[in-house]
Amino acid sequence: MNMNAPTVFPAPVSSSGSIALTMSPRIRRSPFYEATVRDGVTHFTVYNKMLMPISFGDLGAELYRLMQGVSMWDVSVERQVEVSGPDAHACVQYLSARDLTKMKVGQGKYVAMCDHAGRLLNDPILLKLSDRYWFSLADSDMLLWVRAVAAEKGFDVTVCEPDVSPLAVQGPLAEDVIASLFGESVRAIKYFGCVETQLDDIPLVICRSGWSKQGGFELFLRDGAKGDELWNRVKEAGQPFGIGPGAPNHVERVVSGLLSWGGDTTPDSNPFEANMGKYVDVDTPVDYIGKAVLQKVAKEGPARLFVGMLLDGDAPSAWPLTERIPVTSNGKQVGTMSAVVYSPRMARTIGLAQIDRLVVESGVRLEVHSPLGVQGAVTTPLPFI
Repeated sequence: MNMNAPTVFPAPVSSSGSIALTMSPRIRRSPFYEATVRDGVTHFTVYNKMLMPISFGDLGAELYRLMQGVSMWDVSVERQVEVSGPDAHACVQYLSARDLTKMKVGQGKYVAMCDHAGRLLNDPILLKLSDRYWFSLADSDMLLWVRAVAAEKGFDVTVCEPDVSPLAVQGPLAEDVIASLFGESVRAIKYFGCVETQLDDIPLVICRSGWSKQGGFELFLRDGAKGDELWNRVKEAGQPFGIGPGAPNHVERVVSGLLSWGGDTTPDSNPFEANMGKYVDVDTPVDYIGKAVLQKVAKEGPARLFVGMLLDGDAPSAWPLTERIPVTSNGKQVGTMSAVVYSPRMARTIGLAQIDRLVVESGVRLEVHSPLGVQGAVTTPLPFI
């Protein structure tokens, strides 16, 4: 297919009719794109300027595989920013609001990347490989930020986006699938641990990670030409375990309280307002961008909290919200809700919201101004389950 020719892909249907996405060279496709098309992908979104599969047509079946079996996801949109060179550690430390002095090769850490005002710019997993680091990113232009900071500070590093495309294998049977491909030693990999390896001639980094709470691995493909081959190898190995295609599941992530940077956060959110306080080190001698501001927030408390919402009534949509929903208390806006689903496990409608801290601490009932009208709600700590 000619990447320069406009191409239309299906998108969720709204009340106004069908919506189409027109392709251009600005929107990249992953090494697994053709495989996902063959396996019946029905919906895409755009994330990190790439097409990202979000459904294969049966969200219920995809949720069941994730919760009860095993699912495989094209998450190539989870781009990497690589930092290497003599000052690599000093550079990533300055960019990360967490003490990395004890970080070892083969280890990953969840970090907050902030600007000088303490605003959360991204919440990647930082992987330390043999001679370099990878920031495994949410949806933003952090390559530009890292390059700018490295240059301004005079760090002797090389900063690039490597040829790396993650394929996630998630669910309670994911470890069995990965062990059948790579051997029993993978069972010893710790959470956020990573190992450089190969599957025959396919170069990979295996990491015990993934955007779900059901357990699993991400296979960081290091040669985009081998996307089809890796997809088929994982699919074949997973057949005895009932593997099927899917995507990061909206219902599971809400129930698990997993943060979606840029979706659940606002441009002025700090890590404490994103429920990342335990991953921010303020009492440490190491320096990093935004440290003084974050020390002040830690002492005084954040203005808002990222919390769960228990709603009266039905969920307005099975898909992610297209905009943040106002939340009020006695007619005064006190926050916004960024996600809402019906949870089969909880048998009720739940949501994620960023709410004024004093309002959360008061425990008062709130009103959510959803597409279905005004719905009553109360806040609850995350995760729900």
